Amino acid sequence: MAAAALSMAPSQISTARSFTDLTSEELLVAVGGADQAAFAVLYDRVSPQVLGVALRVLRDRALAEEVTQEVLVEVWRKADRFDPDRGTASGWITTLAHRRAVDRVRSEQASRDRDDRVSRRDEVRAFDSVADEVQVNLDHWQVRRALATLTERQREAIELAYFGGHTYRDVARVLGIPEGTAKSRLRDGLLRLREALEGLV
Repeated sequence: MAAAALSMAPSQISTARSFTDLTSEELLVAVGGADQAAFAVLYDRVSPQVLGVALRVLRDRALAEEVTQEVLVEVWRKADRFDPDRGTASGWITTLAHRRAVDRVRSEQASRDRDDRVSRRDEVRAFDSVADEVQVNLDHWQVRRALATLTERQREAIELAYFGGHTYRDVARVLGIPEGTAKSRLRDGLLRLREALEGLV
């Protein structure tokens, strides 16, 4: 690379000789001056290298091609930041490509992790919902089986008190029996119901 060429203004480099004869460093300096013709030549020259870097990191051609386009747009936008005294154009562009590809890997992984978390949460919710429904149905079945073991009078009192929300006084009034009798039916019915439920577990 000729130091004199790099010290020239971008417009002078553009007219100094054919773009295809310029080094990548000289082209990048010209691109830094918004020279579209220089960029077209540089694009053709470095895009296979950028694609190769992206493909090695991403291992997915479609993603690598997307990253290659993003990197080359970044080269166009940031070319004026390139300092030929601090490194080669190839090294500078390769660094941009590697960083962008790594960022895409992280982004894709984060997206997959989010999808996995949502999927697992939905699966857990679906399982919990089914489990709850099964438990409720099982509880209802067990209660119905247990109620069937009670006498008709006990069952009547239990259903009024615990499924109808009545107090023992209400039960006595509805059934037309003394409050003491209502208490006894409820107590005896509950004891028998508990024994029946324990036998079904």
